[in-house]
Parts: sequence; C-alpha cells; structure tokens
Amino acid sequence: MPLPQQIGPYKVESLLSKGGMSVLYLGIHPTTSKPIVIKVLSPKYCKNKEMASRFLKEAAIIGMAHHPNIVRLYGQGAWEKGLYIAMEFVQGISLRQFIQQKSLTHQRALEIILQVAYALCHLHTHGVIHRDLKPENILITESGEIKVIDFGIAHLQGEAGTERITQKRKVMGTPVYMSPEQKENPSQVSFASDLYSLGILAYELILGKLSHGVIRLDLLPTRLQQIIGKALQENPKDRYADIVDLIADLSGSLQTIREETFPKPPQWAQVEIGLAVQADACPYVDFLHLSHNRYAIVLAEPSPPMKAATLRGMMRLALRVDHAPAKVLGHVNQALCNDPIRMQFKICLLVLDPDKDRLCFVSCKSTEILHILEGSLASRTLTTPNEALGSDATMNFLDTSDNWRAGDRLILNFHAKDETWLREQLILPVQPLADKLMAHTPASAIISLHRVY
Repeated sequence: MPLPQQIGPYKVESLLSKGGMSVLYLGIHPTTSKPIVIKVLSPKYCKNKEMASRFLKEAAIIGMAHHPNIVRLYGQGAWEKGLYIAMEFVQGISLRQFIQQKSLTHQRALEIILQVAYALCHLHTHGVIHRDLKPENILITESGEIKVIDFGIAHLQGEAGTERITQKRKVMGTPVYMSPEQKENPSQVSFASDLYSLGILAYELILGKLSHGVIRLDLLPTRLQQIIGKALQENPKDRYADIVDLIADLSGSLQTIREETFPKPPQWAQVEIGLAVQADACPYVDFLHLSHNRYAIVLAEPSPPMKAATLRGMMRLALRVDHAPAKVLGHVNQALCNDPIRMQFKICLLVLDPDKDRLCFVSCKSTEILHILEGSLASRTLTTPNEALGSDATMNFLDTSDNWRAGDRLILNFHAKDETWLREQLILPVQPLADKLMAHTPASAIISLHRVY
C-alpha cells in the first residue's frame, strides 16, 4: 500500500510498522507540530463490522483514560480508506526489549511494576480490562517513564458480546501472560485477569529475564514470593481482591528494599559521614560498627543486580570472622563462587581504625578513594587491582593501608578531574559535599567522610 500523504487532519511522515490487523504511521499534529502515531485498520477488515466496531472501541477506551502511564488519544475517525486512531508518539522501546538488554535492580523493577499497576488501577476504575498486558504492550522512555499501549482487545467489565472471530481462543491475548480463565473464555474475564498478567510481568522484571511460561517463585526474593504468588493464583477469587491491595504490598516491599539498600549514615564518634545516591541507581551501601572502636563501610554494585540483602548477609557474616578487608572479601568470594548462580560484584570495603590513625581499603573492579590530608592542598588516590568479586575462586585479594588522622577527608567513588574545583568544595560539611559531588559525576553513590578531632 503506497504511503498516504494525509490521514484525517494529520500529515503522514513515514511508515512505522505493519501488523496483522492494522498499520502504524508516523504523523504530525497540525496544531502542536509534534510527532504522533496514526493507527489505521487494515483495508481487508474495513468491511468487517465486528473488526470495525472493535477498532472504534479501542479509540473510545483510550479516550476514557487520562493518565501519565497510558498512551494518550488525540483523535479518531474515518478517512478515504477506512478508519484511523491518532495517538501519542512515545520515544522509547518495549519492555520486552528492555528486559533483554538491561540488568535491573530489584528496586528499579518494582518501580516499573508500580507504574504499570497505577495505569491498571486507572483503567479498572473506569471499568476497563486490558486483557493483553505483556512486555510488548508497555513502552519505556529514555527518562524511565512507562506507557501502557495497545487496547485492541480491551474489554469493559460486564459488557456483553460473544466475540465470534475469536473462537480460536489463543487469538484473544498472549498465552504466556493470560490467566487460566481468559484462556478458557476470553469474553468472561474480570479485573483479576489483568492482575494475573501483571504477576507474570512482575516475575520477569524482578528475575531479569523472560519466563517463556515457566514460573519458579523460589527464584524470587522471599518477601516478593508471597506477593507475586498471590497475583498468580489459578482461582481468581484467591488473587488480590483489588489492584489497590497489590499496589500497597508492592509499595511496602519497595520501601523495605530502599531502607535496606540505603541506610542512613550513622552517628560515629570521630567520624562524620555524608551519603548521596543517584536517583535511579541501586547500589548496596552498608555501615558497620566493629569491635574495639573500628568501623567498616561497604559500597557495591552487583552485575547482574541481585538482592542487596543477600550480599549484606554475606558481608556481615564474614566481618564477624575477620576485620582485614582482603580476608573478608576472600570469604565472601568463596561463598559466591560455590553458589551455582555465580553472581559477580563490583565492591569496595573500607575499615577505619581511629585509635591507630589507620585505614585499610580493598576494591574489586570498583571505586577508588580520594584521601585529602588535613592542611594539604593535594589529594591522593587509593585503589587496588582486584577482579570482580565472585569471578575467580582462586583469587588472592590485595588491599592497601594509609594513615588517617584528625582533619583528614575521604571521598569514596569520586574521580577528581579538577582538583582546584574539588578543594573549593571542601569547605562544605560532609552531606552537602556528597550532594554537590554527586551532581558532577555519573557514579551511583558517593560517600564523604571527615575525621573529626
């Protein structure tokens, strides 16, 4: 089919894609001059009353929704070759592509799931059942915003209709994400069916890979097994009664993860601490008060991301056995290498000993420390040449030690490209300094320390 110059009031720029029942074009809005998507019903279906009715119903459903996580409707109607729907153009990729290309932290996965859940909550409030919730029908923008799209088989709660063209039930939805009752009878589903689909989607995001219909809840973090398991109950009556209840449980789990991952800097004698974390980052940060007035600080980034609580438990157990950073990481490295999942980490461990005016530091493919001496205009960098934690069971870790006296400052995870600029910032207290440095680096987290008198 040749490229039309105009559809309705919209100028056509190019072809975006062709599907089984529709064609998508990139168009220009006549008022705003912004790009839009024009969805056109394929000519072979234009004379099919049921298909035409469903196409117009899709436009009506999108028009009912006014939510930041749902694609926006600009217009719909007839043109010389059939029917069209004009919608918001979303610059981004599908969640399916995102899962396949990116490694997500559990925090980021839950944040995405909650955006989808908010969109579903809005739809359910208006009586709309999406019926085809899957990664392909969710777009994520460069800024991390979620948009739910494709309401081609969306259904209104309580609406009658036999949907004669879907006698082959697999057509009405996507089997991997469909609830048992939707597979049995697509026209007789409730909001609980969308909750089941969201449960599958959540499982995949948290696990970091597509499920292909195989669900093993034991692979999920313990706190999330019960939540996702409830959403995936075969009997709709055993699932969440309302998506609001699911949102509440997911939000509670997200808050717990944030609290575990980003503890507030403690109040330690002789040490002032500032912590700044990048908005979308999810590193593992921990502060531990060891025996005999000694302190430990951990900063890690897993690859791929895993439960911060698991690494936290390993680190704390190892620090009970030994306080020497190289030996501590040796213990954790053995545990990781013996684990069949074989996860790896970029990590650093700093142990402070104010009584001896000493510090000891070890890093694995990770951060370095800037050590600014009291009264000195220069900084020196501490780092160690170790491979990622969990990559080699035979690895011997190297650490480094340095004097650490009253007035000295330490900055973890910041590379000073301009030492003159850095020295000008050192008049700031530890927390404002960490915040200031974070604004000038892509680092996931920065820790600022000051040894007080």
